[in-house]
Amino acid sequence: METHTQKFKIRLGLFIAGGLAVFVIAIFVIGKQENLFDPVFRLTTTFYNVSGLEVGSNIRFSGINVGTIDNINIINDTTVSVDMLIKKSVQQFIKNDCKAGIGSAGIIGDRILIISQGSYDAPLVKDGENIESKEPIETEAILESMQTTADNAAIISTQLAEIMINMNSGKGTLGRLIQDSTIAENIDRTIINLRKSSKGLNENMNAAKENFLLKGYFNRRARAAEKIKKDSVESKTEEQKAINKKKN
Repeated sequence: METHTQKFKIRLGLFIAGGLAVFVIAIFVIGKQENLFDPVFRLTTTFYNVSGLEVGSNIRFSGINVGTIDNINIINDTTVSVDMLIKKSVQQFIKNDCKAGIGSAGIIGDRILIISQGSYDAPLVKDGENIESKEPIETEAILESMQTTADNAAIISTQLAEIMINMNSGKGTLGRLIQDSTIAENIDRTIINLRKSSKGLNENMNAAKENFLLKGYFNRRARAAEKIKKDSVESKTEEQKAINKKKN
């Protein structure tokens, strides 16, 4: 009987010790998350819409969790005040021109408050100071914009499909051009005639150059072109000499 009582006491003692250990660990973890064991300072900001931000949500600065949301109060129908508790060790990096914005911890994560970096020469924030905010972009607005884009894409796809159907059916200018062999043959003939006309024009120009009445005109043009070419070469030569002289 005494042995059974001793075992019961040992089990009870182990159970109590385990419960106390779990309680201490839980207090430590919760206290660390809520910054109960770290010196903190307070900042405030205001939003028109906190977009799902809650008390206890994390605060990030430069991608690092530096504090939590302590309180959220509705001031009036257009203003919501947000109180922040931030680690004292981070105060030396936060300037008074930093801005608070609302983001997400991942694509579909919880809402968090993000403090942007301020300018280099701005003074540091003080305990209890109010900083400016940037209104969040609502998910509904993004979805509406995406829906509008999808609707426009659907309309364009439908119109392109109609154009392709008309082309394959031989309707419209492009459809007739593709489907009607007569039009294609006429285009081929037109191109052939243009080539013949171009060849005839070249022959006429060569004949005109041999004509003694026009030969002087073409000779003058040739000499003028040769002079321009010569002047250009001489100009480049002079520039190159000047560059070489500067280098020396």
